[in-house]
Amino acid sequence: MHLRSLLTLAACALALAACGSDDDRASSGAAKASTPTAEPGAFPAKIPHRYGTTTIPAEPERVVIAGLREQDAALALGVVPVATTEWYGKHPGAVFPWAKQALGDAEPPTVLSYEDGLQVEKIAAQRPDVIIAVYSGMTKKEYRQLSKLAPVVAQPKGQVDYGSSWQEETLMTGRAIGRPARAQELVDETQEQITAAAKAHPEFQGRTAAIVADYQGVFVYGPQDVRSRFLEELGFDYPKALKDAFPKEFGGQVSEEKLDLLDVDTLVWFDSGGKTESKMAENPVYAKLPVHREGRDVYVLEKDRVYEATSFPSVLSMPTLLKEYVPRLAAAVDGDPSTATAQSAS
Repeated sequence: MHLRSLLTLAACALALAACGSDDDRASSGAAKASTPTAEPGAFPAKIPHRYGTTTIPAEPERVVIAGLREQDAALALGVVPVATTEWYGKHPGAVFPWAKQALGDAEPPTVLSYEDGLQVEKIAAQRPDVIIAVYSGMTKKEYRQLSKLAPVVAQPKGQVDYGSSWQEETLMTGRAIGRPARAQELVDETQEQITAAAKAHPEFQGRTAAIVADYQGVFVYGPQDVRSRFLEELGFDYPKALKDAFPKEFGGQVSEEKLDLLDVDTLVWFDSGGKTESKMAENPVYAKLPVHREGRDVYVLEKDRVYEATSFPSVLSMPTLLKEYVPRLAAAVDGDPSTATAQSAS
């Protein structure tokens, strides 16, 4: 299956997918161009990526986010994009709650749909000075089309589609908008917070953990997915058996006959309908696995803030993950079924 389809599948599994986005919002509420405040010597900026190296000659005033997460990096760096590309959530401007303070009193960006791929004509209508598509599945054809409009920053070299990390997204966005030093500071500050959380929970070290969704069976997020990477940043190991099953993929399905692959030290379930926990408790195979019997599974419901933040890791969403997600992982990994792993307040 094409990775763009996999991403759509995964988002739909979260029950937050913008599978029917309202494109009409692109005609209203467009954000104003940001006030130029580039760092000295930031331009011209040369940014290598999958399709070559893009040169941005001067500070862009009209920034279009064609990737699915880079608005957090731009907002954290003081730049309000004129347009964002919505993946899921249906928040005004595709700006999530944790980023509202960074948006401030500015108008929310115009929202572009991702339902049928990048909307080249609507991106063109935004009169972009730069197009940022780091966390994306942009094809070479789309890259060439968009490059006729403005400099384009595509996916990182050596990564699968939608395989960029929050660090790469922050740093590449920072270079594109003329704030590379501040972007590095934000990455370093956020990494320190994650490192502190990992040190506070030595019980995570060397334990196996994975994230799955109850979608057409069981969908497993692969080792290159950002959700899996965050667990590794906290000290968990991605299970070897699952890594062998999905070595270079965004993720994939596990059949009923192979549910024993899910017997890891901690298993996180994305539960879009609120019925996954009871369903799996009645599953004759899963119910017998130690991960379930010992209460080492965590069910994250769609009204939970963590539900969105795990799929949207950034320098702005990280406080939510560290405050509300990490304690639940700790409660699961201890193997005591009586330890609560309940959802956070909505």
